[in-house]
Amino acid sequence: MLILVRHGESTGNAAGLLLGRLDAPLTDRGLAQARTLGPSMEGVTRIISSPLARARDTADALGTGLPVEIDDRWVEVDYGEFDGSPLGAVPAEVWTQWRADPDYRPPGGETLAEAGARVRSACEELFATEGEGARGPGAVVVVSHVSPIKAATCWALGLGDQGAWRLYLATASMTRISWGAAGPVLNRFNETPWSASE
Repeated sequence: MLILVRHGESTGNAAGLLLGRLDAPLTDRGLAQARTLGPSMEGVTRIISSPLARARDTADALGTGLPVEIDDRWVEVDYGEFDGSPLGAVPAEVWTQWRADPDYRPPGGETLAEAGARVRSACEELFATEGEGARGPGAVVVVSHVSPIKAATCWALGLGDQGAWRLYLATASMTRISWGAAGPVLNRFNETPWSASE
């Protein structure tokens, strides 16, 4: 089982910012959200994280005692000059271009197609080394960000990169992809054991 965990709420999320590579720390609420996920980590044999602090701190807060491996392929999309902007301040034509074209590159940033390619590479590697018949039934946790987790979900469903625009993912949510004999199987998406009012 591949368990994809979106990091807990960060200061940038709480402020309503488009948050890519900026390394905003977790809020107290985000840390509490991450700790709430701990009991769901039973059977986990490996933890991988994005290099950004909000993901690494979430991985540590899960309390598994396992070493956290860093894999740069799970880092958030680089939003270029829009990174750190209030969501409402991003021009409407930019959102239109992003939604219409997975090869749209924000100035100084990364395309969704590029992000999708690196995430698919990471997923395929995990499927080959951890999947059914490879190393047994253990669960692998990857702590990442909204765009990479959406890209992994699209990979599991056989969708293109634009499928990400039709998915909503809460902070500190879990998405579960199992190792099916014929390929990945999406078991659960956007699972949140914490209360939205917390």
